[in-house]
Amino acid sequence: MDWSLTIAFIILMPINLFLNILAMDESLSKMPQNQAHNFYFCICNWYLALGSMQGLSSFLATTTLSLRMFGLSFMFLVLSIILSTGCYFISAQEFSIKEASISEIQLAFKQNKLTSRQLVEFYLGEIRRLNPVLKGVIEVNPDALSQADTADYERKNKAATPLVGLHGIPILLKDNIGTKDKLNTTAGSFALLGSMVPRDAAVVSKLRKAGAIILGKASLSEWAAFRSLKAPNGFSARGGQGKNPYVLSADPCGSSSGSAISTAANLVAVSLGTETDGSILCPASSNSVVGFKPTVGLTSRDQVIPVSPRQDTVGLLSRTVSDAVYVLDVIAGIDYNDPATTTWSKYIPQAGFKQYLNPNGLKGKRLGIVRNPFFGLLDSDVTQAFEKHFQTLRQEGAVVVDNLEIANINTILNPNKSGEAVALIAEFKLSLNAYLKNLVVSPVRSLADVIAFNQKNANLENIKEFGQDIFLAAQATHGIGDTEKAALANLESLSRNGFEKLIRDYKLDALVTPGSSVAPVLAIRGFPGINVPAGYDNKGVPFGITFGGLKGSESQLIEIAYGFEQATNVRKPPPI
Repeated sequence: MDWSLTIAFIILMPINLFLNILAMDESLSKMPQNQAHNFYFCICNWYLALGSMQGLSSFLATTTLSLRMFGLSFMFLVLSIILSTGCYFISAQEFSIKEASISEIQLAFKQNKLTSRQLVEFYLGEIRRLNPVLKGVIEVNPDALSQADTADYERKNKAATPLVGLHGIPILLKDNIGTKDKLNTTAGSFALLGSMVPRDAAVVSKLRKAGAIILGKASLSEWAAFRSLKAPNGFSARGGQGKNPYVLSADPCGSSSGSAISTAANLVAVSLGTETDGSILCPASSNSVVGFKPTVGLTSRDQVIPVSPRQDTVGLLSRTVSDAVYVLDVIAGIDYNDPATTTWSKYIPQAGFKQYLNPNGLKGKRLGIVRNPFFGLLDSDVTQAFEKHFQTLRQEGAVVVDNLEIANINTILNPNKSGEAVALIAEFKLSLNAYLKNLVVSPVRSLADVIAFNQKNANLENIKEFGQDIFLAAQATHGIGDTEKAALANLESLSRNGFEKLIRDYKLDALVTPGSSVAPVLAIRGFPGINVPAGYDNKGVPFGITFGGLKGSESQLIEIAYGFEQATNVRKPPPI
């Protein structure tokens, strides 16, 4: 019996299979629904090659054994490469989910290149793969796939009414945004595990109405970083320690850490976060995503676990400015369960905010730069990057007013000196007690109950390591008394005579600052800001650029942020 053909097959089989698997790898990273058919396609090709070899074996039988082996090996390898390349070409034509924007996903839906089920399956697969390390997602919605199937059905059967926007788009919610479904709303604490809100948060209701898929809850700094000064950013008892997907040892910042981590790492299309002071802008900067903090009252805070009704806002974390704007157009608006929205909804343009996604949006804008103290702690490579960005702003038609100063800036940035800390702890106790009291089901009904739970479950809540000093300080307050009123008056004065005066005196459209260090300036009076990816330091850690303005200046900020994004295109996916 001539074993040469058999030996050749035995030798070349794993080589061929390896080449096919390499070819399929691109497909596996792009379209989960094609994993099976690409795999079978490549396997079938291998058997076709096998058949071809068998057909040619009679011809090769007349040659010597060594020539036969060489001929078989050469022909088989050539066929392997050709067939593997064929597999690659098929997979390369498919839609790439990673880094895809909402508009790109919607186009893929329209062209029948993608379904919502396939999209959700992809994100669930990435969560299974990456979340054990990154811990950006605290809980996955068990109904996510059924919601995806509903979206696909609606898209198929309602062709007369185009379904666009957020329809069929998976979204993560920070775990302090209430949902009346199978998901928990806990702010990362075991104290609220099993609690039930009376209704969906208003922003969630708007998302559902728009056809968005609630993929799950994102992790966060526990209690929105308002339990302890010692706890690290991104840590919660329920969620563990969130990790920066660019540099695992780097600070992910918070408190909307999981929303930023998950969006940056392509575990979801876009996420909702919340900010009291820096909780959207900071993780956006640290994780190379867009962070959009709207004017307080532009989006409802109903059924959102509160810190301060005066400073809290629901915003976005996304990979592009346009994605953030598309979501803002859905969640902004009046909600009679949040009186602030009736005041500030006047800033919502009739045609929505997406009309301000203008690639030439920087042209004619007046932008102010305050260097002291925001540039004082930057490394030289980061400073150089910002100098280039400022030049880009000028080249794109903006008027850059440099070396400005905000009066009493060092006081504003210190919450103990400005009065912000005094005001926040009193507001926190009042608003949290009201939230807990209105829950349908809850193991705790007051801040005092939460403190007691933590003391009883010290190991579970890591009390020995991180404590609960902010909780204890808040519990010692007695409402808004003379001390708190004086603190609030001081905050108003600092803002009016500082940031607000600067903007008006120089007729600025926005202030431009590195990272998120300007956050307290915007926070104390509920002003909006957008952070856009601006680069990576020499260790690979991301940093952003923040554009901040007065209340209701979202339209200008969108033009500025979008114009900068389109002119620079700095963002790149994390190396994971």
